[in-house]
This record gives sequence, structure tokens and C-alpha cells, in this order.
Amino acid sequence: MIPFDYIRAGTIDEAVAAASRPGVKYLAGGTNLIDLMKETVERPLCLVDVSRLPLETIESLPDGGLRLGALARNADTAYHPLVEKNYPLLASAILAGASPQLRNAATNGGNLNQRTRCYYFYDVATPCNKREPGSGCSAIGGLNRIHAVLGTSETCIATHPSDMCVALAALDATVQVQGPDEARSVPFGGYHRLPGAEPSRDNTLKPGELVTAIDLPAEHFTANYTYLKVRDRLSYAFALVSVAVAMRVEDKHVIELRVALGGVAAKPWRDRDAEHSLMGRPVGEGDFTIFAERLTRGAIGRGHNDFKISLARRTIVRALNQAVAGVPQSQSEKAIT
Repeated sequence: MIPFDYIRAGTIDEAVAAASRPGVKYLAGGTNLIDLMKETVERPLCLVDVSRLPLETIESLPDGGLRLGALARNADTAYHPLVEKNYPLLASAILAGASPQLRNAATNGGNLNQRTRCYYFYDVATPCNKREPGSGCSAIGGLNRIHAVLGTSETCIATHPSDMCVALAALDATVQVQGPDEARSVPFGGYHRLPGAEPSRDNTLKPGELVTAIDLPAEHFTANYTYLKVRDRLSYAFALVSVAVAMRVEDKHVIELRVALGGVAAKPWRDRDAEHSLMGRPVGEGDFTIFAERLTRGAIGRGHNDFKISLARRTIVRALNQAVAGVPQSQSEKAIT
């Protein structure tokens, strides 16, 4: 491992000031960053340890929403009584990811900022625009079975690996960040970036900015929801396709709908126009099939991952049927219902 400096921050302001310099990375749970450092994908000059900052609290907001501290562990978040009661979609998505050991160590803020699991990104002997801008994308024309089919560019077809983030996108969460000059709120849909011409930039954070919390709105989807994850094995595997659904159903009609996809793009994928097309419609397989096609319009396969397009459509329909029936996917039994 390449030598680096280490700073243990005592306050948020101290952390932000230290991280405003080039070559500095924040360290919390370290479940992704340390792996990247071992593989020399990340070579920070300095680590700013924020793990002891007072950002672990999960608390109710005055408007009825919920604030998740950035340093709250994934496991503590999933099993928190208010999350289980009011945001079961989020609890389910977290429990679908990683392993118990990793969920006990990983933080909410770190989950947002984890890097892609692209084979070529991790292999420093191969070209990768995300790792080394301008070097090329080895996945295009290479082994790309796990790669993106939506929102891609000719510079990158990597996916975002998070399960938690897919649920947060469907729930319209807001990310609270503190920077050197100001604090700001970032709507979740604007937090992560598609690759475009700058695939090395995963999100819209400015230099030195630190995620301090994630706010969930007061809207609770506790009856008609599901998080459905399709993967190569039933545990400890990243999604080939995942679908988070939050909806309201009255008199067998869709009154409200939120659908986010994981495993198919560089960020959780939503299409609000497609969602609006189902609102007010009677629930039914035919409309769900049309919706699935609309949600995946523009999808492009690169050979090995062509199957993801039809798989995504089938998974969307199945997830919508689960949500309508009020039978969310079980993350403990694993078998897909």
C-alpha cells in the first residue's frame, strides 16, 4: 500500500477544512475505500477520519420525515424502529445488500459514495476512463455482462452498485452536505451523475464537501411497496437488475407511483414521466408491461449484457405485482416470490 497521511477530525469544520486539499479522501467505515487502496485504484495522499464525528443519530424531523445520520451504520438504519415502521422499502433494500458483517461496518454516507464494481475499474492494468480519464473504456467491447444498459456513453458503461441508493431514489430522499463555504441540500436525483464525458465524477459533490445526513420525506409507503433484486446468487452479490417500488393503490387504481432501477445505470434510474403515465390507471399486467417498456426505453446492450434489457422489464412487472398485492419481497427467505 502506498504511504499516506492520516488525520482524525474532531469536528465537521475541521474535517471539511482538511479535505479541501487535493488528494484527500474521507474515511468512515472504509468497506469500499480500503479495498480500492489495496488495489491501488485509489491512492490518496491523506485520509481524513470522520468516523468519530457526531453524525450517527437517526431522528424524526419536525415535518414528520426522518433524518439518517451519515455515520449511522447500514445495519442500525435497517433495523431502526422508525425505518422499519415508516420506510420498510429502505430497510428491505439495505438488507438485500452486502453481508451482515459489511452492513455492521458500512455507513450511510459511505453507501452513497461507493465506487463501481466494474472489473476493469479495479484492474489498474487496463484502460478505464473512470479511473484514468481519457484512457478508454475496456468494458465496451469487453466482458460487460454486469454493465449498464441505460444512461451510458461512449466513455463508460459502469453501474452504481448500491441497493440502499435505489430505495432512497424511489423515496425522494434529500442529501445534506457541508462544504468549506456553505451547507446545502441536494435532491437525491441530482446527487449521482451519469457518465457523459466525465465518467470519473460519480456525483455532484464539490471539493471538500462532506455528507452529514440523508433526509426522508414525511410520505410513508407502508402497504404497497417492494424491493426486488435479481442476482447470480441469493446472497452477497450485486444486482443484475433491482427494482424499488413505492405506490399507493385505491379502488384498484394507481394513485401514486415511484419506481427506481438498480444494476442498470451509473445511478439509480427513474423516469417520472413514465411514472405519471400509470397514475390513475387501473392496476393490470398489460399496463405494467407497457410501463416497463417505457421505463427502459433507450436501453442499449453491449453484447454480454443484452439480456439485462428484457430481464429489467420482467423484473419491473413482477415488482409492480408484488407491490399491488401488498406482498413485498422477503430479504430473509431470499427466494423470489
